[in-house]
This record gives sequence, C-alpha cells and structure tokens, in this order.
Amino acid sequence: MDNKTIAKKFKLCGQLMELHNENPFRTKAIANASFKLDKLPFSIAESSLETLSEQPGIGKSTAEKALEIVHTGSFKELDQMLSITPEGILEMLNIKGLGPKKVQIVWKDLAIESVGELYYACNENRLIEAKGFGLKTQETIKKAIEFTIASQGWFLFAKVQPSAETLFATLEKIIPPGTLLSFTCDYRRKVEILEHVSVIIALSTEEITALLTQVTALTASSDLRYTDVNGFTFVFISTTKEEFYKDLFISSASAAHLALLPQEIPSAASEQDIYAALGLAYIEPELREGYNEVALAKAQALPKLIEYTDLTGTLHNHSTYSDGVHSLKEMALYCKDVLKLAYLGICDHSKTAFYANGLSIERLQQQWAEIDQLNIELAPFKIFKGIESDILSDGSLDYPDEILAGFDFVVASVHANLKMDEQKATERILKAIENPYTTILGHPTGRLLLSRAGYPLDFKRIIDACAQHQVVIEINANPLRLDLDWRWHRYAVEKGVLLSINPDAHRTEGLTDMLYGTYVARKGGLEAKDCLNTYSLTEITNYFQAKK
Repeated sequence: MDNKTIAKKFKLCGQLMELHNENPFRTKAIANASFKLDKLPFSIAESSLETLSEQPGIGKSTAEKALEIVHTGSFKELDQMLSITPEGILEMLNIKGLGPKKVQIVWKDLAIESVGELYYACNENRLIEAKGFGLKTQETIKKAIEFTIASQGWFLFAKVQPSAETLFATLEKIIPPGTLLSFTCDYRRKVEILEHVSVIIALSTEEITALLTQVTALTASSDLRYTDVNGFTFVFISTTKEEFYKDLFISSASAAHLALLPQEIPSAASEQDIYAALGLAYIEPELREGYNEVALAKAQALPKLIEYTDLTGTLHNHSTYSDGVHSLKEMALYCKDVLKLAYLGICDHSKTAFYANGLSIERLQQQWAEIDQLNIELAPFKIFKGIESDILSDGSLDYPDEILAGFDFVVASVHANLKMDEQKATERILKAIENPYTTILGHPTGRLLLSRAGYPLDFKRIIDACAQHQVVIEINANPLRLDLDWRWHRYAVEKGVLLSINPDAHRTEGLTDMLYGTYVARKGGLEAKDCLNTYSLTEITNYFQAKK
C-alpha cells in the first residue's frame, strides 16, 4: 500500500468528520495528517511506528492509524464514520465541486441520498436556491456527474443520440455513392441504456478503417471500435452489398427475437422481404425483443405503433411556481407556438414537496387565477390545472379533498421514503390509486436510469388496480426515468389501462423529451389510441370532466 492511498484514507475520514459536524479541531488534525503523510519521503508501509512518529507533524497517534491502514485497510475512526454514512453520500464526495459542506446541504436540506437523485435534482433546477449553490455551481456538478456516468461505460440513449446522428450524417456525406449504411443493434431498437452505438456498412474492414480517418471526432481504440470526443463508443460492422439486409436483420434483433423465428434467415433485397419469406408481417426494430411480436406478425395482428406526431398535448410539467426554470406563460407559449400542441397540463409540486418549492394553498389560488387569464389570452390553446401531488407514506394524497376537487387532473407520485419493501411500497401506491382524485400515476417506480433502481412493486397488482379505478399510468419521458418501463406496457394495454407520455418538463427544452417517451412506448407496443395525450382538446376535456 503506497503513501498516497494511506493519505486518501485520512482525507476521507476528515471529509466525513466535517460532514457529520465532528469536533473541528480533530477534523482539521486529520486533514493535516493526510497532507503530511502524502509528502513523506519514504514508504509508510515499510516504516516502523517509532520512525513514523518522529516525523514533523505526524506524532504517535497518526502513526498508529497509518500503520493500522497498512495492516487492515482502514482505521477505527474512519470505520465509525463510514458506518453512519449512506453509500450514495460517499459517492457524492467524489464529485468535483462538492465538498463536505455542500454534500451536507444536499443530504440534510434537500433529502438527496444518491448521485442519481442529485443529477435529477440538477435537471429539475433544485440546487440553485440551496445555500451556497447557484446556477454555475449546479451546472458544474451536473457536468461532473455526466462525466462519471460516461466513464462507467454505459450511456443513456438520449445522451448519445445527438452524437450518433451527427456522426451518421457525416458518414452519409463521405461514403462512396450507393454504399448501404444503417444503425443497428441496441441503438436501432431504441434500447434506453447503451454500451455502444453500432453502425453497419457495406464496405470491407479496410475500407471502413480508411473512411474513418476522415472523421476527426473519432479515435480508434481497437479494430472497428472507436471513441468520439464525448467519450461515447461506436462499433462498426463490415458486410457486403449482397448480405447487407440479412446482416442488418440479424444484428438489429435481440437474441430472444431471433430464437422465435421459424427458420434460417435468408438473404433478400430488404428486411420486409426477409420477414415475408419467413411468413411474417414486417416487425419494427423497436419491437424485436422476443416477447409476442412474432406471434402477432404471424397473425397479421401487429400494433400500428404510436408516432411522436400523434401527440396533441403535454401533461405533467412544471413552472416557476415550484421548481421550474420557465414561467407558466413561457411554457404555454412554447407548447402553442413552437411545438404546435393544443394543450398544456401544468403540474407543479404539492405543498409537502418543500425541497421543490411546493405550492401552498394560497399560491395555488394565484396560479389558478393566472391560468384563467392565460386561457382567455391564448384560446383556443388551453392550460389544464393539474398538480403533482406527493403520495405520502400512508398512501394518501397531499391537500385536503376540497382542494384536490379543484384541479382538472391530479398526477400522484412518490418522492420520499423510497426504501419500503415490495409489500409496503405496493400497498402505498394501491391506496393512492384508489383515491377518487387520482387521474394519473406518476413515474410509478421512482427509478433513475444508471443511478437508482426503482422501489420494488407488484406490477400486476398496480396495473390491475389502475384498470379497476380508471387511473392512467405515466410513461415519464425524462430520459433518466422512462418509467413505467416498456416491458410492462403490453400488460397495461391488455388490461385496458391508458398510458400518458409525460415529459415532466422543468424548462421549455424539456418538453421535447416526449420524443424519448414515444420511443419506449413503441417498444412497449403502444398505439396512439392507448395514449391519453393523443386525445384532442375536446376529447381530453371530456375525459377529465367525466373522471371528476
């Protein structure tokens, strides 16, 4: 064990002592010891207690701790600090721009206990109002987290898509005329998290390698495997013009999908021809996951998958009334003038969500008055009065019934006490579903992709209850959530449950996240008729009124 590793143990102990408000003199002494140990001109591991104790600024106590690290990997005080510190808090201490004092505010004041939750809070603009933070600090922390996630080798689809599309456009310009080219593998199937982006090209390995020397954004890491300037990995697959569609077909499918196919894959002039030769209707890439898509294709009963252009409005969005970046009017105008939507559902946080500037009843009245005025100004565009009501620990909703009755619709979501076991977590949500004021169940599992697994749920009971009580289930389109997971969409549709592709937008740019919600809805086999916010303004107005 080298001196630097030992010094880092002392540094961590000092950070944790500061985090837990230990005696400042002892905390400073541990921090100073870290510095002294790191600068010693000899190996601590090969030193005696006597020699180490004689060094300036070290002393016997520090020397004993250092040698304890050599023999056990830690020391008593550090172990005590670690025992009272959640794993997620330890991870935060490694983020550039976050010292113990800031982590303490994030943990104690904002109730955030993991890097994933912190990243989501940055996206929701929650950090800028916290003591000692601001917009610049928030952006620095966000970028540092993104770098950490990227360095682990997995990427969110939405994060890598801009780089992938830019690269593809570049390739189209520089490949020889008539060369066949396509995305393939997980990226083509719109899988929500990726290790790499695959591109198949009808060129030899040598030709592809020569071609990519013209792409300055790429650096070769191995044969036909490259890294771009953002740290994303791209894998290139070589094939011939004659075998292109067969190889595209095979590489685009999951192993489970291929296992369902009735015979050897033939070569053909298109994927449509390949499916036809197999006696099947064409299956869209998003569906090629090995569920029931082959049986449906055989029966000519595949769903007509939802398109982004089918969405006519957006529900579950935030404004500056709670933790949004843009005002209610700015959000509405962006929907109306830029996205050409017919309606906006505003769902700022409820009063219990103190961390997100949740609305008191008095502030609710102010918001409703502004909505009434804007609905006159912007007609026929309409803003619906919604709320993202916290589901409390006992399953009840925020606000008394007389206030809940005043909303056009209510999105009920869990934001706190995320460590319940499956039975308790399920019972809590079932109670919220049974509440007559619940219109939509928001981000059902609370997951944050690459950061936090959702709380455990009995999904069949949840979906069955939503069918019984006519509660819509959200597909939260934020790329970090994509919750409800697409693997449960089919069951929901079978049970007659509507889903809603909601961006959970906290700024105007976030409204376009509905695109990613549409991608996973397609993977789940959704048609436009299965999605609430494909309803026209008249249809959804009638739906909300009937629900009330």
